[in-house]
Parts: sequence; C-alpha cells; structure tokens
Amino acid sequence: MEAQPRVAVVTGAARGIGAAVVDHLASGGWRVVAVDACADDPAVGYPLGTRAELDAVCAPYGDAVLPTVADVRDLGGLRQAVTAAQVTFGGLDAAVAAAGVIAGGHDAWETDEQSWRVLLDVDVLGVANLVTAAVPALLGRAQPRTGRFVTIASVAAHQGLWRLSAYNAAKHAVVGLVKGLAMDLRGTGITATAVSPGSTRTAMLDATASLYDLRSVEEFAAHQLTGSLLDPQQVATAVGWLCSAESAAITGSVLHADGGFTG
Repeated sequence: MEAQPRVAVVTGAARGIGAAVVDHLASGGWRVVAVDACADDPAVGYPLGTRAELDAVCAPYGDAVLPTVADVRDLGGLRQAVTAAQVTFGGLDAAVAAAGVIAGGHDAWETDEQSWRVLLDVDVLGVANLVTAAVPALLGRAQPRTGRFVTIASVAAHQGLWRLSAYNAAKHAVVGLVKGLAMDLRGTGITATAVSPGSTRTAMLDATASLYDLRSVEEFAAHQLTGSLLDPQQVATAVGWLCSAESAAITGSVLHADGGFTG
C-alpha cells in the first residue's frame, strides 16, 4: 500500500520564510494548511502579508495546499486550521511556527509597551498557541509516530542585537519554549526544534534595515561568514529536514541556519 502523504500546518505562510516552507514541503509531496493573518497591525511599523500573497503561494499546488486565514494570537483560529488538516488531509505530522514580526529601534529603556506587547503576543504566545492547537493532533497519530514541531527563532535568540532588546527577549523565550516542549514530548516519537536564521531576504529584514536607518539590507551581509544574505528557501530547506522522519535524533535543539552569523 502506498504511504499516505505527510501533513503540515505552517503559520506566517503568506511570504518570507513561511511561504518558502510551504513551497518546500508541498513540492516534496506534503499536504499543507498554509496559515496567515493576512492583515496589517498598527503596532507593527511595516505592511504584513496579504490574502493575495497567501493565495499566490498556495496556487501552484491546487488541492494539496489549503490557504487559511488565522492570526496566531487567536487560539481558536489555529485550532480550526489544525482541524482542517485532519478533516481535509487525514491528520497532522508537522507544525511549523513561522509567523513573526519585528519592532523596536530604540534603547531598551525607551522601548514602548506597544512594541513589547506585539512581540510577546505574536512571536512567543503565537508559538505557544500553535503548540496548544497542534500537539494533540500530532499525538493523535498512531505509534510509531514521527511528528515534528518546528519554530523559527533567530540569531537574536543567541546574542544581543542593538536596539532590539524586546525582540531579543521574545526569541530567547521561543528557544526556551522549544526546550521545555521537547522534554514534555519525551518518548512520544514527536520532536520539538527551532531554526535560527541569519539575515534573510524578507520583508522583516527590510523593516529591520529601516529601524537602523540603513541604505540597503545588503549591509547586513557583513555579519555572516558567507558574506551574503540568505534566501528564504535556504532556511526552508533546514526546516524541511527537521520536519522529516529522518531528523528523529534531533529534539530540544536549535539548528543555526545563519550563514555563520553566530559562528
């Protein structure tokens, strides 16, 4: 009997790393529920992904990828996305928390509450909400399981970045969450990992350059041993491997797909 395709839920799917993860998994035969809020946020100083972008990511794969509008701050919406994966595709094998925002550009003591709130709500509680929504479905697969929970962290989870203290704090919390989740999942066959990208060509990097008043995002390339910015597809390849059954030995760990930024 032919093996059933593996199934994933991916947040932040309208563009950037999330969109690249959808593309990587779907092109490899996965069925994917692609989730994005598809709405701007007044607390974030740059435009966020749109429904048109989400539809464009999903369109090449027809019925194999299901576009779903949900904000990661809305646990009910994420639960509906997971249910859609179960009803439409028969279950869930991986959850990828790629939704995230950046805010800041001020010294720690001058960072406003609005910036703290949106970073903690989206970048940390958004991941926690996906844990709450997705892990029961991952556990619902019959043994032996090969379920995967993967989140996008950042180089900011491992070292301080100038005038981004709140973002630093949020991404450190994400790594702590993954380590705790991995312990809670011990013996289940399900792993929990994070990928920490370096400077990657995304709208978020454009926004970071604006926070620093840089003329070009290319100035970030000097921080990476590769001497160049990463493409989202390079990060997605790392995420895709962590989603695979072959990554079973890796849990509670961070994969540094950062071009040597933290090397």
